[in-house]
Amino acid sequence: MGKLFVKNKQIVVPGELIAKGMDYIPVGDAYRDGEDLIASRVSLIDINGRVIKLIPLRGTYIPKKGDIVIGRINEVGYYNWLVDIGYAYDANLSVRDATSDFIERGTELSRYYDLDEYIVTRIISVTKFKAIDLTMKGPGLKKLVGGIIINVIPQRIPRIVGKKGSMINLIKELTNCQIIVGQNGRIWIRGKNAEDEMLAIKAIRLVEEKAHTSGLTDEIKNFLMEAKKGKNV
Repeated sequence: MGKLFVKNKQIVVPGELIAKGMDYIPVGDAYRDGEDLIASRVSLIDINGRVIKLIPLRGTYIPKKGDIVIGRINEVGYYNWLVDIGYAYDANLSVRDATSDFIERGTELSRYYDLDEYIVTRIISVTKFKAIDLTMKGPGLKKLVGGIIINVIPQRIPRIVGKKGSMINLIKELTNCQIIVGQNGRIWIRGKNAEDEMLAIKAIRLVEEKAHTSGLTDEIKNFLMEAKKGKNV
């Protein structure tokens, strides 16, 4: 009979004993030493029956096919753009995947996406050699105009979005801001004024900081309602 040494939603550190015995199935950053199940990085424990999932609280972004990311144009070539998506290697956006328009040979590509501009794009392939291809063809994929870009820990993105978008929709509604979340840890925010944008940033930072705690949606709602009340005084 196995023995569990952690509780659900507990944070564990590298080397911490999670369970003893072979009854529990690890998912994520854990390893076995004999019958001991040990954490290999700082993670949040999610227990579902015999399955113990370790959700990393920190780490770099690892690109995956299908991810929606916010990228910065790093280089404009003759037939493509190189895009910084917050990974060790730039991603490639080819002319054929950049737009539905027909682009004649020799066209200045900066007319479409220029150096240091930000785009919402989707990863369509990641090779074993870390070559990453992007597309701008699809709903919601576009060049970003105005607004503010902030960076968060990529592993906190699911908490910032919330179940079925509940958390981010709450922040959008109570700050009157447009918000686009990239799975690479970049978030675009545009409000009617700088005050609304700063309130949205504070709320997102609070979620990032307290991602491991329960009752967070209510806490963020109360924080935003109090902020709006103070603004109206």
